[in-house]
Amino acid sequence: MKYAYPIIAFCALAVFLAVGLHRDPRLLPSPLIDRMAPDFQLSQLDEPGRMFSPNEMRGKVWLLNTWASWCVSCQQEHPLLLALARSGAIPIYGFNYKDKRGDALDWLKTMGNPYVLNVQDSNGRVGMDYGVYGVPETYLIDKAGVIRFKQIGPITLESLEQKIMPLIRSLNS
Repeated sequence: MKYAYPIIAFCALAVFLAVGLHRDPRLLPSPLIDRMAPDFQLSQLDEPGRMFSPNEMRGKVWLLNTWASWCVSCQQEHPLLLALARSGAIPIYGFNYKDKRGDALDWLKTMGNPYVLNVQDSNGRVGMDYGVYGVPETYLIDKAGVIRFKQIGPITLESLEQKIMPLIRSLNS
């Protein structure tokens, strides 16, 4: 009997671990969904003397995409962002996260720039307000400044077609 409690506790812990290992981390619900996007004022990447705030986007549906030059997954989603930007379906704003300005500018010059503009969060403080787990992450923000969707990890064609674009159409109507 004295071994029953440790065995039961071990089995319970093993069940929780097994369930957790089979979950997709991109499906974690964000506490920011249906809440106002955190406000910030950050300098623009290509013009450090100019600032940008999400308040400037009131009245528009837009994407905020966190990225970095050192991010391998950002390279995977980049062609999709370029195509989305060319389509004109939605303005995409870049949120350069914990990166060096020169590296980020070189990366955009090489890879292409799908963003209307980029802001730089060198120290990651604003990223913490947005609950950034890592890059890339993308937020769909409505006309009132409310976050309606968060994509953890790279945007895929499937997530774009099945989730993001229908939501964009709905928010714009």
